Amino acid sequence: MTENGHGHRFTRRQTIGFAGAAAAGALVGGRAIWRSGTSIADGQARTPACVLTPEQTEGPFYVDLGQIRSRIVAGRPGVPLKLRIHVVDAETCKPIKNAAVDIWHCDALGVYSDESNQSTSGETWMRGVQLTDSNGLARFRTIYPGHYVGRTTHIHAKVHTGGKVVHTGQFFFTDRLSKEVYRLSPYKKDTQSYQARATDQVYSGEHGSSSVLKLKRRGSSLRRTGLTGTITLGVAT
Repeated sequence: MTENGHGHRFTRRQTIGFAGAAAAGALVGGRAIWRSGTSIADGQARTPACVLTPEQTEGPFYVDLGQIRSRIVAGRPGVPLKLRIHVVDAETCKPIKNAAVDIWHCDALGVYSDESNQSTSGETWMRGVQLTDSNGLARFRTIYPGHYVGRTTHIHAKVHTGGKVVHTGQFFFTDRLSKEVYRLSPYKKDTQSYQARATDQVYSGEHGSSSVLKLKRRGSSLRRTGLTGTITLGVAT
């Protein structure tokens, strides 16, 4: 399906229906994943490895918008981040087409949209859904998330296939890169203490090390050109 960057809205029932119609009849349950991409930390391409991607707590601030769009920034400032999320069958490692990938995260100052207790009701930034293409790939354009008390830097995600949720988890970042980003504007306006990954209960207690984005710089300036983040999710369908 062609990516829609214009924020066209569908209900969650419609979103799951799109994914289920194309995927339900062809998928086989099991356990597998391959990982690929080059990270800033290791500089090496990962060798394919078949494991089921562990899940993490959904966490707060989920809103059932069913909003199909790849560009989810909606004018919020921050370091550009292109996300490339691959979804593969957990038995065969083959890509899953038309899986609905649903992500949400806070803005550069650690605030979530559409939350009454954060005075953002009705806003939809940093939330969106994309259907995977024939290569099992969903793409998003967003910004590097901020942080808030009690949590390390992360992005929330759900994957729907065959009319059901097959993965709920979070994506994580390296402490070194987060600290580099948080020295830039507008992140440096946030005076909340940064929480390292090792002290984050979700990361340390729910296999967060299996869900770290592989990040690659897209130019010499983080502020202007940003990063590309890649991850592969193996799901049991």
